Amino acid sequence: MFFWYDPTKAAASRITYLLEDLFLVTPIFMPTLFLLHYSGEKIVSSVLFRLVTAVLGIYFIMMAATQFTDVFYFVTPDNRFFRGPFWAYFVTPLAVCMILNTTGLFFRIKKLPKQYFIALLIYLLYMTTVLLIHMFYEVEIAVVFGITLFALVSFALILSDNMDNNIRQERQIAHQRASIMVLQMRPHFIYNTMATIYYLCKLDADKAQQVTMDFTEYLRKNFTAITSEETIPFSDELKHTQAYLAVEQAQHEGRLFVKYDTPHTLFRVPPLTLQPLVENAVKHGMDPTGEPLHIEVKTRQTTGGGEIIVENDGPGFVPANDNEPHIALNNIRRRLEMMCRGTSEIAPREGGGTLVRVTIRH
Repeated sequence: MFFWYDPTKAAASRITYLLEDLFLVTPIFMPTLFLLHYSGEKIVSSVLFRLVTAVLGIYFIMMAATQFTDVFYFVTPDNRFFRGPFWAYFVTPLAVCMILNTTGLFFRIKKLPKQYFIALLIYLLYMTTVLLIHMFYEVEIAVVFGITLFALVSFALILSDNMDNNIRQERQIAHQRASIMVLQMRPHFIYNTMATIYYLCKLDADKAQQVTMDFTEYLRKNFTAITSEETIPFSDELKHTQAYLAVEQAQHEGRLFVKYDTPHTLFRVPPLTLQPLVENAVKHGMDPTGEPLHIEVKTRQTTGGGEIIVENDGPGFVPANDNEPHIALNNIRRRLEMMCRGTSEIAPREGGGTLVRVTIRH
């Protein structure tokens, strides 16, 4: 604008118009590259790429010709801009490129995420319409707005990509934490279980077989959780928990009592959601010299999904001295938030002990 309104700057204005025409190619050509990239196509061998490149080649020839002819547009010695008789032909290649991009977008609708398709469609339809109008009427402001819209769409898609990558990385981290939890099974639990089975083989062979089956089921569910990246039916997680508690009851015979009140099981949870909670309840609630430990696992259906409650009547925990229950709960909480929009909380139980509540949303 500094050059356009100064009658003595006609030469500078011609250069400015040339640069304007040159950079206008960017919001025309970049959608082509973006579309092919996210469709997973080889850019150089793409028919769309070749067609758009060929049409833009014609546009560049016309743009070079503007320096030697007045048929497309010209700037008078007193620095006034006029369209030439072939102005519409000069804008035509840009409009054709946008039509090709729009057509290519619809051909690749199944290859693009929904938000990419919608964002590109809004920009392409707008810019195509503006360029077709610009062939016959002066709508410079609308063209400038189209370039701004392209920048906003590009920024939105980049931001969306970054958010998706962050969510994907968080899920991978949560999955790795779950895998570490599986691999860090308490060694003394395994040793005690094997010792219990060893002694039961002489005292009660049938019970030894049952404990062996429960322990096998527990191990199988644990290692299956390593490879699971999606939510699982709660009924599977409940079987895993029941197998674990059955083994613990065999080790603490007469000192560990478990009650299940789980009428609602038709929902999904991240793997290793319930089992680590009851493991913490046993580990931090069992007092070898105190009263027997009672654990209750409950579920109920809520308006938005389901709820899991784990209670024990042990001594509870002291956050200042023992943060391990919070560490386990934080790991579970992260996976709940990312995989099923769930929440969890830990609190003292009325009458003594600890209560953990997990809420699952559909």
